[in-house]
Amino acid sequence: MNQLTFARERRHLRLLAAIVFPAVLAAALLGLAPASSEPVRKSGYAIGTEACGSGELAFPRIQIDMKAGFCAGLVASEEDRLKFPRAIVQVPGRDLFVLADMGGWGHTDGRLLLLDPRAPQGQRFKDLLTGIEYPFGLVVGPDRKLYASTAETIFRFDPLADNPRSTVETIIRHMPGRRITLPDGKRVDESAHPLKQFVFDRDGRLFVNLGSHSDDCITPAPITKACAAAEGASALASIWLFTPPAGGVFPALKPGDPDPPHTVYARGLRNSMALVLHPNFPDAGYAFLQGENARDLPDIFKPNEEINAIEQGRHYGWPYCYDLSTPSPEFRLVLQSGIYKSLCSANALYKPPLSLMPPHGAPLAMLYYHGAKFPELEGKLLVGLHGYRPTGSRLLVYDVDEHGFPKPSAAPVRYHVSCAADPTRSFQTDAGEVAAAPFEELIAGWHRVNGARPQGAPVGMTVAEDGAIWLVEDKNKTVIRIDRAAGERPQPLPCDTRSQAMIDQLAAFVARDAQNSARLTTLRKGLVQKHCVGCHSDFGLIAGQSDAEKDRVVLHFMLAQDGWIYPGDPDAGRLRTRLRGLGAEKLMPPGGESLPKTEPGYSRLRDTADLFVAKMVPGTRMRIKPGPPQRKFFSKANKECGEIPVGKVVVVTQRSAVDKPGFSRFFRPADPYLNGECTDGDGYYIRQELLVPVQ
Repeated sequence: MNQLTFARERRHLRLLAAIVFPAVLAAALLGLAPASSEPVRKSGYAIGTEACGSGELAFPRIQIDMKAGFCAGLVASEEDRLKFPRAIVQVPGRDLFVLADMGGWGHTDGRLLLLDPRAPQGQRFKDLLTGIEYPFGLVVGPDRKLYASTAETIFRFDPLADNPRSTVETIIRHMPGRRITLPDGKRVDESAHPLKQFVFDRDGRLFVNLGSHSDDCITPAPITKACAAAEGASALASIWLFTPPAGGVFPALKPGDPDPPHTVYARGLRNSMALVLHPNFPDAGYAFLQGENARDLPDIFKPNEEINAIEQGRHYGWPYCYDLSTPSPEFRLVLQSGIYKSLCSANALYKPPLSLMPPHGAPLAMLYYHGAKFPELEGKLLVGLHGYRPTGSRLLVYDVDEHGFPKPSAAPVRYHVSCAADPTRSFQTDAGEVAAAPFEELIAGWHRVNGARPQGAPVGMTVAEDGAIWLVEDKNKTVIRIDRAAGERPQPLPCDTRSQAMIDQLAAFVARDAQNSARLTTLRKGLVQKHCVGCHSDFGLIAGQSDAEKDRVVLHFMLAQDGWIYPGDPDAGRLRTRLRGLGAEKLMPPGGESLPKTEPGYSRLRDTADLFVAKMVPGTRMRIKPGPPQRKFFSKANKECGEIPVGKVVVVTQRSAVDKPGFSRFFRPADPYLNGECTDGDGYYIRQELLVPVQ
C-alpha cells in the first residue's frame, strides 16, 4: 500500500466513524479517551478532557506552564513505541513529519519514523529506516530533499517512497563518530559528543557540528600543551564547512569515492547541538548562531551556557575559557605562551559569547520563528533547554535585531530558576554581574509535579507550515505540538520535589543500620569520589570534611535528585540504570562499560549500590501481585492516592495494619504513581491480598 492510499484509507475511516458508528465506538477507532473524571496518564502526563488545537490537530492538553495565549498538546507518547526521540521536521508540502528516534545510546538502535498526526492514536507512526547509529540531525536541504545524520555520515532519502532505504544517498560518510583516534594515538571507544547537528546555508554550503571527545580535555597535570583533539585540519570541538560543487547540491557518493573536502570553520566549541542561520546568511552581517553546551563544572550556577555569533576562523574558548573571559585554571600554562597566550582576555583569535544563557541549561535546538499562527513571535529566536537542573527544561524566546542577533542589555539581567528558594538570579561570572540578552519563556515551568507531569526535556524543534511549533522530548518519549490557546492562562503548578524532611528521614534510616552505613561509605569512596565527582557535581564534598560528613552529604545529594533512588526498589531508580547502561540514557560514568573488566571489585560495587537501595528502609520488601495492570493505594483516611503497576516493589512496615483492617501499610511508593491527592505523613495502605513476597 503506498503512502497516498494509506492516507486516503485513514480519512475514509474517520469519516465512517463520524457518520455511522456510535460515539463510543468512533472514539475508540480514533484513539480518543472516553469522557471520564479520572485523568489518563501518558508518558507521565495526566491527560484530562481539555484539548490544545482544533479539528484533526486537536490533541490532549498537557499541564506545562506557558506564556499566555499558548498551549501544548500531546501528539505521541511512549505508548506509540517512541524510545528516545531527538529531532523532527515536516515533509515539505505534506501534513506529515519525519522523526529521528535514537532508541538510546546503543549503537544500532536508531530509527527514522514517518508521523501522520491525523491518523488514529496508535497508528501514527511508520518505520522508514531502522538499525541506524545515533540518528540526530534532520534538515530540509536547498534541493527540498530530506537530509539526516548518523554519528559519521550525512545522507538524503525520500520518506514517501515505497522503499525509503532504496532512495538513500550518502553525501558524507567518514566523519569522526563514536570511536575515534586522537592525534596522540589514544583510542577513544565512546566519544562524549558523537551526534551530528548540521545546517545548510542558501548557497548549499553545509555546516556540521563536531563535538568534543570529552567534557574538558583535561589530562594529568601539569598541562603544558594545547588540547590536541581540538587542533589541526580535522579538529573536534569545532564546526566543519563542506562546500558543494557548482549547482549547490552534493553528489551521492559511490563506493570508493572520497568524502568532499572540508575546512574547520570555527573552533573552541564544545558541542554545537543548537545551530541556526538567519535566512539572509551568508549575506554580509547576518547571523550564524550557535548554542554552546559549556563544560560541566559542579557548581549549579557555573559556567553559563552561551550564544555565540559564529565567524569563520575564530576561536570560541573551549577548553581554555568559559563564561565571557574566565580562564580554565587547568590550562594556566598553555595560556602563558604560544598561539593561545592570554586567549581569554587579550588575543584577537578569541571571540567571546554574544550572550550568556542559563547555566547547565543544555541548549539542543535553536530556530527563528516564521509562521502565521503566532505573529507576536515572527522573526524571533527560539531556544530549547534540555538540561535536568533547575535552570533547564524550558523554551526561550529572544528579541533579535534586523540581522538576527539577540540584543544584550546592561547588567543585571535576570533569569528564572525552577523550584528554588531564590526563584531568579542575574547572569554572573567570576567578575560579577554581566550584560546578557534578556528573553521571555514560552514554556516556563516544566519541573516534575507528582500526579500531573514529569520534568520536561525538549530536544528537536520545528515550525510547521501552519505556524505551529513542534517539539520532541526524549526523557519522556513524547511529541508535543504548541498551538494558540483561548481564555486565561492556567495557574502555574507548584514545585513538587522530595522534601528535606523526607530526605532527613531516609538518612536517619541509613544511619541506624550499621550494614547500610558501611555500604554507603563503600559507595562514596569506590564510586562517587573515584568516578563521579567533577562529571556532573561535587556531591556536596568539600575539603576538610570528616568521613561521616562526606557520607552524609553524598547521601543527601543522591536522595535529592529526581528519580535516582526509590527506597526498597533498586530496579526503579536511575542510579541503577545509569550505572549499568540500561535503557535510553548514557552509561555513567563515561567509559564505565570497561570498568567491570579493568577495575577489580567494580561489579561488586554496583551490586552494593543495589543492596544499599533495597535495604534503605526497615521493613519487608513486597511486590505488587499480578492481576489488573494497576493496583490502587490509599491514605489512612481512605483517600485514593494513586495506582502502582504490577511487579513494583514497596517496603511493608505493617503486614496487617492495626489502624486499617485488611490492609498493609507500606513506605512511600515510587513517586510517579502518586496522583497528587495525598502526602506521606501517615504512610500508604494497600489491600493485603495484592502483595506477594519479593523472591
